[in-house]
Amino acid sequence: MGQLIGLVRPLLHIMILAVVLGVLGYLCAVFLTILAGQVILKGLSADMTLFYGLSATEIFMIIGVIAVLRGVLHYMEQYCNHFIAFKLLAIIRHKVFAALRKLCPAKLEGREKGNLISIITTDIELLEVFYAHTISPIAIAVLTSLVMVFFMGQYHVCAAVLAVAAYLIVGAVIPVWNGHRGSEKGMAFRTEFGELNSFVLSSLRGLDETIQYGGGQDRRAAMEKKSEELGKLQKELSKQEGGQRSVTNFLILLSSFAMLLLTEYLQGRGEIGFDGVITCTVAMMGSFGPVVALASLSNNLNQTLASGERVLSILEEEPVVKENPGESKPSASTGANVEDVTFAYGRDVILKKYNLQADKGQIVGIHGASGSGKSTVLKLLMRFWDVTSGKVEVSGENVQTMATKKLREYESFVTQDTDMFHDSIAANIAIGKPDATREEIIRAAKNASLHDFVMSLPEGYDTEVGELGDTLSGGERQRIGIARAFLHDAPLLLLDEPTSNLDSLNEGVILKALQENCREKTVILVSHRKSTMSLADVVFEMEKGRNS
Repeated sequence: MGQLIGLVRPLLHIMILAVVLGVLGYLCAVFLTILAGQVILKGLSADMTLFYGLSATEIFMIIGVIAVLRGVLHYMEQYCNHFIAFKLLAIIRHKVFAALRKLCPAKLEGREKGNLISIITTDIELLEVFYAHTISPIAIAVLTSLVMVFFMGQYHVCAAVLAVAAYLIVGAVIPVWNGHRGSEKGMAFRTEFGELNSFVLSSLRGLDETIQYGGGQDRRAAMEKKSEELGKLQKELSKQEGGQRSVTNFLILLSSFAMLLLTEYLQGRGEIGFDGVITCTVAMMGSFGPVVALASLSNNLNQTLASGERVLSILEEEPVVKENPGESKPSASTGANVEDVTFAYGRDVILKKYNLQADKGQIVGIHGASGSGKSTVLKLLMRFWDVTSGKVEVSGENVQTMATKKLREYESFVTQDTDMFHDSIAANIAIGKPDATREEIIRAAKNASLHDFVMSLPEGYDTEVGELGDTLSGGERQRIGIARAFLHDAPLLLLDEPTSNLDSLNEGVILKALQENCREKTVILVSHRKSTMSLADVVFEMEKGRNS
């Protein structure tokens, strides 16, 4: 909670304004009933002096004014709180996306995408409750209660002591108690919700396979089971919320009757008058609004704080590989070198004392079976991970000390699976060079043997590829990835199975294009196909992380 509150610092002045408006608004609401009670008391006792010497007419005028003020102040307080909340949600989203960028790709590989989506969307959205309905209400409750304690204390100190005890129990003890017993269930609910999101997302992506192999009933049963488990947690939280409200309402009634009995006792001893009995009792009954708001917060606060913890865990997570600052532009490339490299994913050793030399202008092939570590070599050259031992050099510089921006400018990486954005073909190719002209995009597409296909589409390069590129075949997506690399035009080209989704004819076209367009580049080509290796000047056979 402290970390979440710390994010309010840039908007502290608006938060203070919200608190002042909230206190004044609640005081208006409380004194409406107090002033009305004073007028009634005047009717019951002709000898009683009206509230602070005011006439009945003056009190009625004040009641009218503060009734209007109550609405205006409440609106302004809510406006300030929600302005703060939505402003901070935008800031938090920006921070989360910045953190995810730093964590990518090493730390996020294999993470449940649906769970991440749940954190970015619903978890951050739930923080609106914290910023709009938690921080300032706490301050408002404390300040309003202090004013009311002082007001009742003017009649008798015992009334003030009883008010302090009642406010503390309703506004502090109950929320802490309720929050303590529900914190684990709140975190469990948010975690289950994220897992359900991941399950639904994977089910949608694998819908074709589910239908093809008749797995619909099993998938549906699994989804129903997860939904039922989530529903049980929701039911338990709702039951807990109902219990908290019952206890709160009971204690408010008990405190109000306790104030009535206490002031009657004090009146019997001659320590306060009849007006003190009525005024203190009415003030007590009408002043629980701010602390009741705190008691109710604990119902949603469990989930809110659980969401905050999930969001902050991303912001606090340290990247496996930290980027090196620097703006230097790449000099002439001299190739790449992998020397005595050992690397493991956890305890699973992938590479052991591995060596590779790729000279400038050379096409180097890495051939081997799946799982032998071919793709890992390329990812180490990209510095997605740092080696366990040994060194990786690009153009004579160790990638661990080279400026990350410079390294990215040196390299173009075509992965096995080309990710598509829900945009046009031109925009998807232009990821390789965001400021590229249409002519440059077309030239890159021609080099990737993609141009003729694009021109056969009704909207050409402006054709939308659909979500995840589902309107394109695997080979078409792969050629878009190659076009991106050509557009980026880096001196070191890393190709991970660039023809795995292509037939023999298109494979030959792509290999010819690579040979013609990469004469001045260093190319490291990974493939399990022998035919793809025909392009290479030298081929390294890989078996279980070693050259054979």
